[in-house]
Amino acid sequence: MEKNAKIFVAGHRGLVGSAIKKELEDQGYNNLLIRSHEELNLTDTLSVNEFFNKEKPEYVILSAAKVGGIYGNNTYPVEFFTENMKIQLNVIENSYKHNVKKLLFLGSSCIYPKNAPQPMKEEYLLSSELEKTNEMYALAKISGLKLCASYNREYGTNYISVMPCNLYGLNDNYDKTNAHVLPMLVRRFHEAKIAGLPEVTVWGTGTPLREFMYAGDLAQAVVYLMENKSAEEIGEFINIGTGKEISILELAQLIKKVIGYKGKLIFDKTKPDGTMRKLMDVSKINNLGWKAETEIEEGIKLVYNDFLTNNNIRI
Repeated sequence: MEKNAKIFVAGHRGLVGSAIKKELEDQGYNNLLIRSHEELNLTDTLSVNEFFNKEKPEYVILSAAKVGGIYGNNTYPVEFFTENMKIQLNVIENSYKHNVKKLLFLGSSCIYPKNAPQPMKEEYLLSSELEKTNEMYALAKISGLKLCASYNREYGTNYISVMPCNLYGLNDNYDKTNAHVLPMLVRRFHEAKIAGLPEVTVWGTGTPLREFMYAGDLAQAVVYLMENKSAEEIGEFINIGTGKEISILELAQLIKKVIGYKGKLIFDKTKPDGTMRKLMDVSKINNLGWKAETEIEEGIKLVYNDFLTNNNIRI
């Protein structure tokens, strides 16, 4: 990509999009197209078409999505499916209509089957049933990557799909009920520390294993792939992760330590655990020349500092 190329970062205010925007700016890209949801509703077909007609982006990074944790996905499956499908269809279709040179679509590790062999290789996609609590979100993301692959096959486009593991980072969502587990625990432990509460309750048994990657690392991978690798080299899609896992219990203990909370840690075993293990096989992207660098304790310290500095809480 040329440093002055028009690059549309869809979803630049979110966890992933803001990290990608920062990485692009840090690397000297100076012609980024960004629009807030108020300025451009990506679920509105007419508005998206008008935007592409007017701005004519040369490159597109599609990080915009309706996202949430177990509670949100399980409670609002219709919204998680329909909103994500509309965003993807509008942006990908208009990218083709308006001759975008290259597009990168961001999916999620939840596309893999509930009982996929571990670590999860790209070829395990659609090999068995999905985890029910986020099935509709996963189906939307699978549809997005398949649509990109179909455009490549039928029309010779250069659309890349990447599937990151669980992400955390600056500008995260700290909502009490609809956030992902790591930022939610940061908020809970911080509030418990300030209030002097004797204990903090965490959903589930604490035994599930998860892979967490700092969003800044993902942003570096995205820019690396946009600059250096084609859809032909990558194939249908590629995993992006650390290749390391940690139990929810260990994660909670680590966050508790970083925040300095001295109370008890309680697990509510009546609440769902979700998938018991989700580890990405990252050998493919490692072999293409990229590897994650941020260790999880370092990342949590960065996140907590950001939380304190900006009071970055969305309710």
